[in-house]
Amino acid sequence: MSRTLKIVLAINLLSLLFLTFAYPHLMVSPGKLIPGHKQLATDCFACHGAFTGAASPKCLACHKPADIGRLKTTGVPVEKPLTSTPFHQELISQDCVACHSDHAGVKRLHLQGNFDHSLLKKEKNSQCQACHKSPTDSLHKQITGNCAQCHTQKKWTPATFSHDKYFVLDRDHTASCVTCHVLNDYKRYTCYGCHEHTPANIRREHLEEGIRKFENCVECHRSSDEDDIKGGREGGSREDD
Repeated sequence: MSRTLKIVLAINLLSLLFLTFAYPHLMVSPGKLIPGHKQLATDCFACHGAFTGAASPKCLACHKPADIGRLKTTGVPVEKPLTSTPFHQELISQDCVACHSDHAGVKRLHLQGNFDHSLLKKEKNSQCQACHKSPTDSLHKQITGNCAQCHTQKKWTPATFSHDKYFVLDRDHTASCVTCHVLNDYKRYTCYGCHEHTPANIRREHLEEGIRKFENCVECHRSSDEDDIKGGREGGSREDD
């Protein structure tokens, strides 16, 4: 490579480097800023450090953690908060760039989308309804709390729970959830809330059939269909086993 060519390349590289630092919003910006930050469009280093990208401490210089979700940086109250309860104060650390990017060319993470719930303090992680509105469909109206029994914090749908895996809710079992799950405790259930289901009656009926192991009803009964009984008459739970 000739000396002249090396000089030309060096000049070009230096020129690009100068332009990048002098006009970063033109040279390297991935897109426009959100309207609230438009006044910073030509001042990249208000949010970015040289060669290090956006830095949360720079965000916190304007956005005070105690006011996020309540007040704007001008001190004016937020008209339409993203959630019913401000939660930024409950984060393990104020790592703003873990969720937010203000450039239109960068995938922005929203609270109702891909929020990483592991960023919340442990005691707040199970208080779903502090930020999320309760579903209003007929099933969820019967349920209070215990969201994690059916849903994960990474994805709301599809729910991980299928009732048919444990018991089929057919035409003979159309009662409300609390009939079997007292106080909406879905870790436990009882069959003694209906018809002849009392411990004494169940014991007598099963012993008459020679069945002694009947503490967990769904081990044998998976629906109201008598032909669907597992164990009992057909299996190894009889007195003479």
